Amino acid sequence: MLEIFQRALAQTPGKDGIRRSRWAVIRNTYPQLKDTTIRTFQQWFPPERCGKYNISTHDYILQIGDVCAEILFRALDRPDQVANLLSLELTGAWLNEFKEIPFAVFEAIQGRVDRYPAKKDGGCTWTGIIMDSNPPDTDSKYYHYFEETSPDNARLFKQPSGLSPQAENLDNLSGSYYGNLASGKSQDFIDVYVHGKYGYVKEGKGVYDGSYNDDIHVSKEPLTVNTAIPLILGFDFGLTPACVLCQVTPRGGFNVLEELISDNMGLKQFIQNRLKPQLL
Repeated sequence: MLEIFQRALAQTPGKDGIRRSRWAVIRNTYPQLKDTTIRTFQQWFPPERCGKYNISTHDYILQIGDVCAEILFRALDRPDQVANLLSLELTGAWLNEFKEIPFAVFEAIQGRVDRYPAKKDGGCTWTGIIMDSNPPDTDSKYYHYFEETSPDNARLFKQPSGLSPQAENLDNLSGSYYGNLASGKSQDFIDVYVHGKYGYVKEGKGVYDGSYNDDIHVSKEPLTVNTAIPLILGFDFGLTPACVLCQVTPRGGFNVLEELISDNMGLKQFIQNRLKPQLL
């Protein structure tokens, strides 16, 4: 949020001498937006001293000196706000806890920034998308974008471990905060939420938690199809359809012969392009 204010301060004044900018602040759900993001923003910039907050639209007009920054708070679990978000003309945006936000939203927002102020009014002195989050897992599209594609117009800042003397925000936390956070947690949890490393944190209990074993359940040799036995196809639908091709052997073994996955593909296209070639 301070980054937004600094960028708003740096905006070149318009003909009327006012530094105008417009920012979308995005969170995955409205409760998260209301209870965390908006509350923290108002602690730093109290509406009674720094501008005006509209509780019905969740828009904040931040007015300090010659700065007039429109801060538009939006949640992705409200269809009306999503539709509004994708039609905005913005200077920039802040994706708060971005790993919870679909990558498609990030891509769409890239087309909404650098639009206000309009070019005829001087344009944007700076434009871009600010993002913060605990690290996602390495299968995330965000990981692929920042670590593998690494476009020239993106910069990634990694915080040191919470147990490091260089940790951020220690002055505002108790000395035992990170130690207590790590206590009793899995190593995956500690890596992500304490050390700031990429990782996958499992929530809840796995279907086969504690019973799956690579040595037992993974074949040492490639499995072959028995043409005398019917195939069993197991599907998962949606915009990322998947299918497993299986057989039950005469001795009662359950063989998973192939796993087919997709991304952003309809079911008919998946069957035509991925499944049929495997069956022919």
